[in-house]
Amino acid sequence: MNVTIRKIGNSEGVIIPKEILDRLGLKAGDTLDLTAKDDGLHLRPVEEDFNRQLQAAEYFMEKYKVALKKLAE
Repeated sequence: MNVTIRKIGNSEGVIIPKEILDRLGLKAGDTLDLTAKDDGLHLRPVEEDFNRQLQAAEYFMEKYKVALKKLAE
């Protein structure tokens, strides 16, 4: 399926066809992760639960880094 890069404000973007969005269970407002690979661009849905858990883990590790370091010894 071909799509065209279009001017959107000061940026460019592509319109994702409705049938693709429906098949992936995506809707307007969902967040996608964009990665540039050797063979092109890869888009995938961001799992909000995972991101929230990752942020909580990073906060915990920063807050208790001294205790975690002692436990690792």
